[in-house]
Amino acid sequence: MHGWIIIDKPLGPGSTQVVSAVKRALREGGYGKHKVGHGGTLDPLATGVLPVAIGEATKLAGRMLDASKRYDFTIRFGAQTDTLDLEGKVIADSPVRPTLGGIESVLARFTGPIEQVPPAYSALKVDGERAYDLARKGEEVVLATRKVTVFSLQILPGTGRGTSEAGGGGAPRNGTVVDVATPLHHASRGPPSRAGEELDEITLSAFVSKGTYIRSLARDIALALGTVGHVTMLRRTKAGPFTLESAISLDKLAELGKGHALEETLLPLGAGLDDIPALSLDPDQAGRLRKGLRLIGFAADDGLGFATLDDVPVALVETEGGETRVVRGFNLE
Repeated sequence: MHGWIIIDKPLGPGSTQVVSAVKRALREGGYGKHKVGHGGTLDPLATGVLPVAIGEATKLAGRMLDASKRYDFTIRFGAQTDTLDLEGKVIADSPVRPTLGGIESVLARFTGPIEQVPPAYSALKVDGERAYDLARKGEEVVLATRKVTVFSLQILPGTGRGTSEAGGGGAPRNGTVVDVATPLHHASRGPPSRAGEELDEITLSAFVSKGTYIRSLARDIALALGTVGHVTMLRRTKAGPFTLESAISLDKLAELGKGHALEETLLPLGAGLDDIPALSLDPDQAGRLRKGLRLIGFAADDGLGFATLDDVPVALVETEGGETRVVRGFNLE
């Protein structure tokens, strides 16, 4: 069991709870103990693609953290919370509501290389402590601006909701979270917005680089529109090469574990490396790499490669100037 299981994370559990669920499924299926790790944190209020690495694939989990990702997210205008999502308390409000045309006009400002300030409620460390721990204690959290890249940013068709449609649910009131009329894990799709109509919310799709905070992006878009806002729905639809197409629910995971059938959903270790070329080795070359030795004059272009022997993963390698060295070795026969 060395590879990837892609989970469609539901609302509620955090990423570490999903990892625990995969470990439990492995135990119940009689697969023995394996290292298990996830390839990118999703908050409890976020849903969608969560790659879970098993066995030797955990050596690639860090690489998955650096991968680009795609998200669908809904911004509700008129209130900003301290967490920038539904969990927090309202810290600012505004009667201003943007139009569809207004939203379209500002998106170009947030496409390409941009700078953003991460949310105070984030896992970044400040003087050795997590920012969210400091924020929960009521301390002021000052985070440095970071450079990220938004490769694409667009409005999902049919997602704008006007003030007459949005109803009263979905926004924090008096510092508490209230029920929402629309489930968080689904985009708010209603009748097409009319030109010039003021919108209470909009759902966008963003393809972003590592380190991009969607909650900060939503905050800044709202501010650019002359109002404030917070995220009410966040769904990751792609992480690196993995999409919702190969994702399964936690219920399906448990079912496959109890049925001793996790192999049905396990993706190979190399599935996390499909963006780099595969390199075929002979036994002597594989033996050298497994000992941590370099290959001289190996026929490979400069850059990363996925080295295999008869389709068995040997190492993630890097070639430069005619020398090929091991970046990550895999203990597989």
